[in-house]
Amino acid sequence: MKVTNKIFILFFLALGVASCEKDFLDTPPQDVLVDETYWSSEVNVKTFAYGFYTAYFSGYGSGYTWGKYFSGQSLNDDFAPTNPPRFTLQVPTSGGGWSFSWVRKANIFIDRVQGVDMEEEAINHWTGIGRFFRALEYHDLVKAFGDVPYYDQELAENDQEMLYKKRDDRTFVMDRVLEDFRFAAENVRDNVENEGLEVDRSVVLGFMSRVFLYEGTWQKYHENNNEKAAEYLEAAKWAAQEVIESGNFSLANYREVFNSLDLSGNPEVLLYREYEEGMVTHSLNSYNNKEPQTGVSKDGIESYLAEDGLPIGISDLYQGDKGIENLMANRDPRIYETFVSDELRINGVDPNYSTTGIATHKFLNEEIADEPRGNSNLNPTDAPVIRYGEILVNYAEAAYELSTVGGPAFTQEDLDKSINVLRDRPGINLPHLEVSGDQPAVNGQTYDDPQRDPDVAPILWEIRRERRVELMFEGFRLDDLKRWKKLEYTDMVQYPDINRGAWIDKSNYPDANLENLAVTGGGNEGYLIPASAEESLRTFDDPRVYLQPIPLDQITLYRDQGVELEQNPGW
Repeated sequence: MKVTNKIFILFFLALGVASCEKDFLDTPPQDVLVDETYWSSEVNVKTFAYGFYTAYFSGYGSGYTWGKYFSGQSLNDDFAPTNPPRFTLQVPTSGGGWSFSWVRKANIFIDRVQGVDMEEEAINHWTGIGRFFRALEYHDLVKAFGDVPYYDQELAENDQEMLYKKRDDRTFVMDRVLEDFRFAAENVRDNVENEGLEVDRSVVLGFMSRVFLYEGTWQKYHENNNEKAAEYLEAAKWAAQEVIESGNFSLANYREVFNSLDLSGNPEVLLYREYEEGMVTHSLNSYNNKEPQTGVSKDGIESYLAEDGLPIGISDLYQGDKGIENLMANRDPRIYETFVSDELRINGVDPNYSTTGIATHKFLNEEIADEPRGNSNLNPTDAPVIRYGEILVNYAEAAYELSTVGGPAFTQEDLDKSINVLRDRPGINLPHLEVSGDQPAVNGQTYDDPQRDPDVAPILWEIRRERRVELMFEGFRLDDLKRWKKLEYTDMVQYPDINRGAWIDKSNYPDANLENLAVTGGGNEGYLIPASAEESLRTFDDPRVYLQPIPLDQITLYRDQGVELEQNPGW
């Protein structure tokens, strides 16, 4: 047993909800524990708080249900699937994520904590925990729908005016979210009983940097509101800087953050989800083991620098992409930690093939690969929920973006405390990124990536590259493209390299039948084309998908109460 106090295991076994994830819950139980006899001790308060954990800290999910890693994330430019997912095409009849049950649960928690017989410090701590979870839920709602009704108290069932209130402006809601985060940052404890398994101040600050990087860049690129963007980006930068300056975290071996049987004591992990054989397990290790994979796109693999710190389009060290040996030679070492670098795995040749021939092993623990627990849904490797590597890229981007909306200038010091710390990671040791005027530089040599989007400033392009590489396959890319207003990158016609894989020569596999394996040019040599049917290619031409539609049953329900619930633009 890893530890005796198993937060993610024993609590959910006791309540009978060990397998529940937020995306699959309609309404969490509200009246089982909410009574005068329950709210009588800090132990009970803590137990209730754990009820939020798998909703927001899903990790690698459970059973065959993945969490944020890989799950639903092939709708971006990192993956090249054979059947590309599409953006939402029509308004759903019901569901769609328009639910305020978790807001209600957080408001109940915040209210009941005030009456528990505890010291004021404990009341403030647990109030901060409740406000932290309320802030996370409203961030999710705003990210999905934009304007949403804001509630900061438990509603009575007969309070029709509040139950059917109109949507509050996105900025109003996010201002309340910022207030919640600030309260939590001031009151949540620095030290908790189960470090790494409980929310403490560092976890609050880490998520604060994530949430307000998202909202600050959304305000800049979608709302053209530089004043509000500056306020939110300053919050993101401050929160990340607080974590950095705490000195409590450092970078570990890159891959061990993702494939370890035990993350306790890992210096990079702010919070993780713990798994245990026979109790709570997942299937992500298995996916990286003996199953077919959705592979990385040619566009994704080309985002990795050469080991001299230069983009492959201008580096003398780049050996080209004809063969896996050449493709992987002299590259950013994170490419070897993320992908299988010594062989291609081809459909028709290997049972554990990748759609692009390039397989990932970022989440694979080789020590258990041939054991039962390394396969199926029996995987017990722990999952990072939020880690120091993300905090560093959050800081770098927030600092740069803040400099573009009236904040302090972006400096070499900003890079040295963020991206260059990542490049100094043990086993990585890439040359430092430098600021030279408005250009990036390495070892005093300024450069401009020939693949750079001309609408993105050169230094910002490199910061975004670092984020993409550092967080590859961790579930961030689609959100990043949304907040940058860059969903056009997912268009497989406009950007064909996201529907390309490794270069292969079919004649190198004489014993395999590869006639139906599509490659560019239609012959025996070329880049693999995972989605070969033209009608299956995903295109992007409708900006309405930056926000989700409100389901029809909610609009009808409001209308029956004499209230018009305004639909999102374009739906």
